[in-house]
Amino acid sequence: MIQPIYLYGSEVLRKVAAPADLAQKEELTKLVTDLWDTLAESEGCGLAAPQIGVSQRVLVVDGDVMYDVYPYLKGFRRTMINPEILEESPKKCEFSEGCLSVPGIYCDVTRPESMTVRYWNEKFEQVEETLDRFACRMVQHEMSHLDGTLFVDLVAPIRKKMISKKLQGISHGKVSTHYKSKLK
Repeated sequence: MIQPIYLYGSEVLRKVAAPADLAQKEELTKLVTDLWDTLAESEGCGLAAPQIGVSQRVLVVDGDVMYDVYPYLKGFRRTMINPEILEESPKKCEFSEGCLSVPGIYCDVTRPESMTVRYWNEKFEQVEETLDRFACRMVQHEMSHLDGTLFVDLVAPIRKKMISKKLQGISHGKVSTHYKSKLK
């Protein structure tokens, strides 16, 4: 079911999400379905459970929507339950990021170039894989949500100052989106 996406200023986006209870398969399956439905409706490339008001460590990413820019992402679709980073590359790279919870704002963010992550997939199988390039970026961005961090928290201080009025506007509901959104 399509859920509203919580916007910048919503408390749930600042909480460290609790681990998902893998024994609650029916509830987790519904949450994952809601995440995929909401992501498809919003036309984004990733979504974390806190963005739909559920403070659990669950995320989805869809590289297919970025295929025109990054052809290597064709078929890269992941559901990650309780993801954890096992290793990060010391080498960093910078990409422009945006976020469905922070509409209309894009900023360059520096993150590790690659990482190895372990998680449970939608079939409740444990997976360990190494990600790089934009696949890594998408997962890192969504994992930040699980820790209560937004991409705008990671930008240079001068850039943060430049976007502060826009952020304040979003937190006061002065924004429109083409998808269902909510501020709470």
